[in-house]
Amino acid sequence: MANSILSFFLLVAVVTAIASPHMSLAHKPINGGGYLYPQFYDHSCPNALEIVKHIVAKAVAKDPRMAASLLRLHFHDCFVKGCDASILLDSTGSLVSEKISNPNRNSIRGFEVVDEIKYALEKECPHTVSCADILAIAARDSTILAGGPSWEVPLGRRDSKGASLSGSNNNIPAPNNTFQTILTKFKLQGLNIVDMVALSGSHTIGNSRCTSFRQRLYNQTGNGQPDYSLDQTFAAQLRGRCPRSGGDQNLFFLDHVSPFKFDNSYFKNLLAYKGLLSSDQILLTKSEQSMELVKTYAYNNDLFLHQFALSMVKMGNISPLTGPKGEIRKNCRKINTY
Repeated sequence: MANSILSFFLLVAVVTAIASPHMSLAHKPINGGGYLYPQFYDHSCPNALEIVKHIVAKAVAKDPRMAASLLRLHFHDCFVKGCDASILLDSTGSLVSEKISNPNRNSIRGFEVVDEIKYALEKECPHTVSCADILAIAARDSTILAGGPSWEVPLGRRDSKGASLSGSNNNIPAPNNTFQTILTKFKLQGLNIVDMVALSGSHTIGNSRCTSFRQRLYNQTGNGQPDYSLDQTFAAQLRGRCPRSGGDQNLFFLDHVSPFKFDNSYFKNLLAYKGLLSSDQILLTKSEQSMELVKTYAYNNDLFLHQFALSMVKMGNISPLTGPKGEIRKNCRKINTY
């Protein structure tokens, strides 16, 4: 049974590989309306991509963590109301920011880098490049800087005029969600189990806080026992800096083997039962389909990188605002006022 499932997914991967990401998804109509396509700014702001690339590279050189942070911003944006830069909005008297939601509070970062990019783009070509597109481009550039794959980013998103705190609290997969809950959250966005496992591979870079995995060390199921799907030697090391109480903000590498390199060591860690988050390790332990994908990506780095690029293009197509919908914010932190 396992071999047949593996053969099926390998076949899917090979078939998918025939088309490049931009050929398969970039020109897909959105909600029966506008299109996203990589050449969107070729005439209106031809230097846009180079400006983003330069500022992201400068930010990552100064702080290597920023690559993962900018990639995460795009994820957390797209899973709430679509890829519309709603995550960038600050709270006002009439708007509650997604920045204070449980998945984002005290952990989401990179806003100053986006501000710098937006400022430079407004000088170059005012009122042209959306904040939502900035997030999509910055996520791609961050992945490349960490040694990951490249892809053409479909462009043409516009920015939302609102945010959704409840959407941020409910739609973004959480570290302690069950496998089925996480899969359901992906499916609600039009993403499948292949996308879920490949996109989880973004945890090959970045950090997580003690508070996000403490229950695995001390009380996984509410009976006062640790999570036995976590290598116990590794668990003992983690307990050294993640006590039962206190140290909530202490940071740990999501991939302790190559924390700043975008590769398949994340999946190799799962096979060794050294995934940091419960939501990571259950990809191996709670589903035969996802288990076979984990094994496939652990043994074939090129296949993982290829599928990650495809799934990122697909994720970037989640319900974007196009045409007359939304706006092009002048300041990514607030809605335009006229």
